[in-house]
Amino acid sequence: MSTALLIDFGSTFTKLRAVDLDRRRILGSGQGPSTVTTDIMIGMKAALTDLEKRLGGLPKFKYRLASSSAAGGLRMVTVGLVRELTAEAARRAALGAGARLVGTYAYRLTTADVASIIDLAPDILLLAGGTDGGNSEVVLHNAAALGKSPLGCPIVYAGNHDATDDALLLLAGKTVTVAENVMPEFNVLNIEPARSAIRQVFIERIVHAKGIDRARAAFDQVLMPTPAAVLEGARLVADGAGGHDGLGPLLVVDPGGATTDVHSIASGEPSTQGVIPQGLPEPRVKRTVEGDLGMRQNAATIVEAAGLGHISADASLDPARVETLLAQIVRDIERLPQGVEEIALDRALARAAVRIAVSRHCGTVETVYTVMGPVTVQHGKDLTDIAVVIGTGGPVVASRNPRSVLEMALFNPDAPRSLKPKAPRLLLDREYLLYACGLLSMVEPEAAFELALANLEPIDQEASDERTRIA
Repeated sequence: MSTALLIDFGSTFTKLRAVDLDRRRILGSGQGPSTVTTDIMIGMKAALTDLEKRLGGLPKFKYRLASSSAAGGLRMVTVGLVRELTAEAARRAALGAGARLVGTYAYRLTTADVASIIDLAPDILLLAGGTDGGNSEVVLHNAAALGKSPLGCPIVYAGNHDATDDALLLLAGKTVTVAENVMPEFNVLNIEPARSAIRQVFIERIVHAKGIDRARAAFDQVLMPTPAAVLEGARLVADGAGGHDGLGPLLVVDPGGATTDVHSIASGEPSTQGVIPQGLPEPRVKRTVEGDLGMRQNAATIVEAAGLGHISADASLDPARVETLLAQIVRDIERLPQGVEEIALDRALARAAVRIAVSRHCGTVETVYTVMGPVTVQHGKDLTDIAVVIGTGGPVVASRNPRSVLEMALFNPDAPRSLKPKAPRLLLDREYLLYACGLLSMVEPEAAFELALANLEPIDQEASDERTRIA
């Protein structure tokens, strides 16, 4: 039997999945506390012990692959020229690489900006600006400002190609990796090279800096940040592998305690004839992170964004009772919902987080009146025709009615301008395997694809009470 151990060094737990590569099935799971800030091996050993008990012994693993979101995840700052163009392209590259974006800067960096960046203490800084052969003054000014600063993190340069040599001179003494320009031409995105460079820096430097490599005896390699592994898993399910067709364009919704992440694998081009896309082109593989929609760390913000009346009505609770329960969450974010009222509030928070996060991720349409008459303009991605929506993460998976949470990702006639999915299949990643399949796809893509399909659970209305294979 050929097996793989797939590891997630998370912010709260170290999670393991052991899989049978030949039979494309899960052998077992293990979990231990995240102890990366003290000794990562304590949590890793606890997780391995848990897995060993469940399996009755540990097999010899062909692969031992890991992802990590521990120790704050991959904290990144991006710097670009124009906020809506190269700065936005850099932001998308960072998010696509699985980063936790802690700061975005545009135009010329001021002394205060540089001081702010140093205070943020990023793990990596992505420096962009200017199209190839275009403006080089600003990106070189920013390179000089960073070069003179005490900033110690690695820098990925993905700006004006013609300014690369001068930028490297100004950044002498810093650890710099050069990638292709994130926007080589006006309104043309090229974020994959920067994503790859960020991931390589993560593997080569950040894993060591965060102490994750102290557990090196227990794994072969940390391949990427966990959010990037989830994104790769989503891409695999959409595109297929080994001659097998994928499920097609899809959306993944991942509400969590700290953030709500949304991933889409779709072109996002207009589905209606005559609609004109406007703004920066959207990447086919896109991740957005809503840092104000964390189910625990930002529960109060979710209520503020959705409205107390909306949350109380959805939970069938008096507004005063919602505020009392909310105060309990704020005091103890580790607290899990207990009792009918807390479970009802948790479901209402999850539904609101999914509704708002997907609304932000998807595009919108509007009618613009011109001298030639009315024109329909699209901003962002059109996801109305995507085939599948996948729910992952505790608030969806642990819900007694996951469909009621996931359906918040769907189009609502009350918001006719939104380009949310209209009639997709709803699937559940109950075993939390997307990250694992994303890791496995790096070495065994066909096995990873078949494993993913075998473990995605349909929750369409007619199949909501039945677990079936969709492969």
